[in-house]
Amino acid sequence: MRHEWLSIQALAAMPVLLAASGWAQSAHYPMILVPPGKGPYEFAQGYQTPWDKIQILVTEKIAPNLYILHGSAGLDPAHPEGSGGRVAVLFGPDGILLVDTGNRPVAEKTLKAIRSFSNAPIRIVVNSHIHPDHTGGNEFFGKQGALIYAQENLREEMLHPPGRGNGGAAPDPAGVPAVTYRYSTPGASAVTIHMDGETVDLIPMMPSHTAGDTIVRFHNANAIYIEDFYRNFGYPFADQANGGSIKGMLEAIDLIERIAGPDTTLIPGHGTLVKKNDLLGYRAMLVDILAKVQKLREEGKSLADVLSANLTAPYDATTQGDTKQSKDRFITEVYDEVKDFPPVVDGKRQMPRRAAPGR
Repeated sequence: MRHEWLSIQALAAMPVLLAASGWAQSAHYPMILVPPGKGPYEFAQGYQTPWDKIQILVTEKIAPNLYILHGSAGLDPAHPEGSGGRVAVLFGPDGILLVDTGNRPVAEKTLKAIRSFSNAPIRIVVNSHIHPDHTGGNEFFGKQGALIYAQENLREEMLHPPGRGNGGAAPDPAGVPAVTYRYSTPGASAVTIHMDGETVDLIPMMPSHTAGDTIVRFHNANAIYIEDFYRNFGYPFADQANGGSIKGMLEAIDLIERIAGPDTTLIPGHGTLVKKNDLLGYRAMLVDILAKVQKLREEGKSLADVLSANLTAPYDATTQGDTKQSKDRFITEVYDEVKDFPPVVDGKRQMPRRAAPGR
């Protein structure tokens, strides 16, 4: 079903800000205010993220009424280039629309950062995918009055996480998406929101990073929030237990090639802002690694054999954050996908039981 949320006011006039970066799609935007950290980063065994030290910053201005928030670099071992996932904030007289809500321990700081440039009410949250660095603040912002939108698969993942069975506490209803939609036609908008002088399309994605991914297109800003199927800090992460797929990432990249213009700002959940041509090297790397792992599996090689082959070596010098854990996780995912890959059932896959490499 297609939903539309119609604005009742025109966008108020806003001052034009001077550019803070040479990387720009126009005379002024996007502005890169705080670039992601580059590392290398080292974290001692047993290190715990010091949430009290993390600050939430306005790191990019995509348009006069579309800002990006991100956490401090160098403190979060899961995302050291900038703690948590990006939060996109559309603001104006109709209220605030958020794409993702960040980690729960810093939700109050996220709201404080928003209040540094807008006192409008929080109206809408769109979840790009299930991971807690993108949905952890849902309950907090739901209790601020936000209506939460997401793919149906994401809602099911939130209510019934893989591996939890019937155990564990149920999520607070305030943080669970109330408006859902399903993936059908590649690139088709399931929900269009008219708000703050902007037209916002919620585009459900094929299983790629997870089975519940959504990208968010801002027409007037000429920008798309592309979440985590693409990353340029660390190697790809297809959350296969939550329905993700390396081959789905290839389909997602090809979709962006079709729907984005040459000057469209692409906003990944992690790493740096890019344009669609920047995804081509990433795509070529995925194709190359898939083919090489496929060949080794057909030769009867074990996972240990494939990991020891160091297939990512040609890419290590240009992949920021290329830890051994990041590489091993990626290769393990490819190894599992190229043969006897379980199907997606209700947004999830029953993956082989093994200790998964991770970061």
